[in-house]
Amino acid sequence: MHPKNRSFSELSLSPAMLENLESLGYLNMTPIQEAALRPALAGRDLIAQAETGSGKTAAFALPLLTKLNARNFATQALVLCPTRELATQVAQELRRLARHHQNIKIVTLCGGQAIGPQIGSLEHGAHVVVGTPGRITDHLRKQTLSLDRVATLVLDEADRMLEMGFVDDLASIIGRIPDTRQTLLFSATYPDDIEQLSGRFQRSPQRILVESKMTLDNIDERFFICQKADRLQSLQTLLMQFRPLSAVIFCNTKQLVRDVESFLQQRGVSALALHGDMEQRDRDQVLIQFKQQSCTVLVASDVAARGLDIDDLSVVINFELPRDPDTYVHRIGRTGRAGKQGLALNLFADSERFKLDRLGEALGREISFESLTGTPPAREPLAAPQFVTLCIAGGKKQKVRAGDILGALTGEAGIPGSAVGKIAITDFQSYVAVARDQVDAAHGRLLNGKIKGRKFKLRRL
Repeated sequence: MHPKNRSFSELSLSPAMLENLESLGYLNMTPIQEAALRPALAGRDLIAQAETGSGKTAAFALPLLTKLNARNFATQALVLCPTRELATQVAQELRRLARHHQNIKIVTLCGGQAIGPQIGSLEHGAHVVVGTPGRITDHLRKQTLSLDRVATLVLDEADRMLEMGFVDDLASIIGRIPDTRQTLLFSATYPDDIEQLSGRFQRSPQRILVESKMTLDNIDERFFICQKADRLQSLQTLLMQFRPLSAVIFCNTKQLVRDVESFLQQRGVSALALHGDMEQRDRDQVLIQFKQQSCTVLVASDVAARGLDIDDLSVVINFELPRDPDTYVHRIGRTGRAGKQGLALNLFADSERFKLDRLGEALGREISFESLTGTPPAREPLAAPQFVTLCIAGGKKQKVRAGDILGALTGEAGIPGSAVGKIAITDFQSYVAVARDQVDAAHGRLLNGKIKGRKFKLRRL
């Protein structure tokens, strides 16, 4: 039984840490924090099943920060994440939670970024390193990172790291860390290989399982049986029938992601692919376009879509049913958020009925399905996306801010503010969504005008 009082003040945390938590709006613990924090603060190894958005970062951050010695500039904690996006997110949260600590240095080490500045950063010492297994391995190979003083190791989204083939990297990294460490393993799903990973690298870990609070009540789930050979055509039929403003289509393999993207593009659908083999910069660009509503359909693999957080996603489509029910719930839970009504459309072939049975068993209900044969697609194509994304060759490193772009468009360029959508700024690029009927004017004005008194190259995505 967990204690009913779920306040952080019940834990053995310093007054300064409690004060900082309060200033950040951390008043009561989430279920994963309530279950994990006491054993973790007591030094136990943990194997915890928890999803993104459950508050798991604080569940490992607080024990990790509590143990740090600020005067010792050796790396005392290592957090491994599957993707750069997640590592960046975790590092940001760690910095916020460490604000009450004087001089705590947190360094992010990920691929897709130059290694030189990372090496420079490490030369001055780092208390906490957050990174991806591939890049951490690079630093160990170059001897630019030492892990022999690490007291806390965190494996975040361990299931995705295994799916992405990082098991050998994990083994070589963990081999460099003292056996006396505390190991905290977090995973959204719980396949057999997680059990094996834990057995190899943990000491009698405490198991934490928090029932997912995700409810499928406000998601309308529809299942459609189709011939395997007609699956692509059936997908087109679904899109034409339901006409979503934004949809994520999940496939089980990278090759299928590419095939579906190509099929839809040939039929005039605004579709982009997102899979693990893409360069980080290209993945960032695709995600920005989808979030800015300048692309209607995102075709994704599970690994690439991890951490994908889209507001107002109207439809999730499973081009194939996933292998396990956990993944199904995870996929369709991206629609119907914040009390809105969501829609999940699922295609399956006759040979995949066993997946349907397994899913029904896990969800505790009989799943009914309908046939798609003989439903002709609507003649008129899907509407073009509402916005077009313009990419400006200047970002944070050039001191470009969202206000500068907005000012350049609505001020000198005279574009109405209502025609400017979301603005995203990365280190070297800025992306602005402009309403389709205003994009030519915006493109011309930005090309000939200036932002912060400077001319930048511009392209339309």
